[in-house]
Amino acid sequence: MGCDGGTIPKRHELVKGPKKVEKVDKNAALAARWKYCALSTEKLRRPIVTCDLGRLYNKDAVIEFLLDKSADRPNSEVVSHLRGIKDIKELNLTDNPAWEGERRNTKGDRYEDMHCAMFICPVVGLEMNGKHRFCFLRTCGCVFSDRALKEVKTEICHKVGQTCGDPFKEEDLVVLNGTKEEVEKLRKIMEEKRAKAKATKKIQTPPKPFLQRAKLQQKMAKTAASQSLDPLVLPAPPRWSNPWQHPEAWRNPGARGPSSPWKRSRRPTNLSSPATVQPSAPKPRRPTGLPTPPTTSK
Repeated sequence: MGCDGGTIPKRHELVKGPKKVEKVDKNAALAARWKYCALSTEKLRRPIVTCDLGRLYNKDAVIEFLLDKSADRPNSEVVSHLRGIKDIKELNLTDNPAWEGERRNTKGDRYEDMHCAMFICPVVGLEMNGKHRFCFLRTCGCVFSDRALKEVKTEICHKVGQTCGDPFKEEDLVVLNGTKEEVEKLRKIMEEKRAKAKATKKIQTPPKPFLQRAKLQQKMAKTAASQSLDPLVLPAPPRWSNPWQHPEAWRNPGARGPSSPWKRSRRPTNLSSPATVQPSAPKPRRPTGLPTPPTTSK
């Protein structure tokens, strides 16, 4: 504090001012966006998907979010625009042969190059490390650098080593991990597409009054058909072409007649007067015991 040998304290040693804001390295932040999932903040691993805004996600993390949106998850506002699995697209990426990744034994004493990316452009060979601009195609999901798309001007996917060949337009190009201005532009395009799809769906589907009227007519037709059926009047039995196909043929041999295959038993035609049945003669009883032999007198 001074007065102990000629030392004089300065103001910054006695008065503490506000702390300086730590500046984040822009290059490191850009490289992290290409190596980590935007939702779960875990390392990117296949399969990797993206959205209409050009953000990179792990597919399993997005599926877990879509299955349970009520759970409190970090970075949930990043995927608030995702409605279902149709709003994401799986990317067709090209591996970087120079990237060792998990193949090497990292013991903590080895320097990891942040600029060495996992994937590269299949045409030019540029690494996806944040230094170069990359785009993907909505049609097939292939990823190319912006330089490759400018040098090779074509409307067909020209990925080397694979027979993709899907046609695309300039509207199908989406920038990956773009700037704030590019993300806002992509958001406007996404909202316009959704509004257009919703309008076309309304035109194709009939309005509610017509649907309600059609449902009411179907219900009335069903009730009328059910009321017209008299439970005492049975429908006519089917005529079997083959008498042996009759379900009662094995049980009642009389039902196999060609003239009346449905006849099950003989019944009186006049149901009002019951048929008289004559009693049958009693049957002689059979003796139960054995006959006794005749006795002879001596």
